[in-house]
Amino acid sequence: MAKKSILAREVKRRKLEEQFAGSRGELRKRVHDQTLAEEERWLAMMTLQKLPRDSSRSRQRNRCAMTGRPRGFFRHFGLGRNALREVIMRGEAPGVVKASW
Repeated sequence: MAKKSILAREVKRRKLEEQFAGSRGELRKRVHDQTLAEEERWLAMMTLQKLPRDSSRSRQRNRCAMTGRPRGFFRHFGLGRNALREVIMRGEAPGVVKASW
C-alpha cells in the first residue's frame, strides 16, 4: 500500500487539473495560434506558466485503485498487476479467464 501522503498528493493533482482545465486549454490554444500577435502569444505563455504546476495533466500518475501502486498499472481495469491478479482469481473481472494450454 502506498503512503497516504502520496495518495493525497495525487488526489490534489486531479482536483487542480479539473479546476484549471478550461483556462489551461484556452491559454494553450492562444499560445499555438500563429494568427495572433507575438506579444499576445507571449502574454498567454507567461499566464500559462503562472498556473500551478500540479494543474498540468502530465503531472498525474496512474495508480492502482486498491493499493496505490504506481507501476504495473492496467488502464482497462484501473488496477495494478498484483491486485488485478487477485480480482481475476476471485472471478470478479468480467470476461477474463486464466490461460491454460
